[in-house]
Amino acid sequence: MAPFRALLLVLLVAVVGYTVPVVMNHGLTLFPVFFGDIQKMEWPGQFNMDFMGFLVLSGLWMAWRHHWSPAGLALAVCGFFGGIPMLTSYLLFHSFQANDMKSLLLGPQRAAD
Repeated sequence: MAPFRALLLVLLVAVVGYTVPVVMNHGLTLFPVFFGDIQKMEWPGQFNMDFMGFLVLSGLWMAWRHHWSPAGLALAVCGFFGGIPMLTSYLLFHSFQANDMKSLLLGPQRAAD
């Protein structure tokens, strides 16, 4: 589990470290740029569509892991809009509660079944 946690930390630090100067230089104009690139039907837009698919799957997985509870649905929204900072933080937190990767990915109740 330690190498996985190390990877999560590297991803978290890298994305946050990249995001801070981008926000400082360009502000919080993500949505017009993100969807504008999709609308242009070029490679940056294709990447954004692909990435948005990963965000949807990430959010759905968190909701599923929490049995579609209100907290799970709230996590899904946070996962969709929070991207890697949210997902890595979520996985880091739960990795310290899980005994193994199975329980981390499935949740404690499904892993026990």
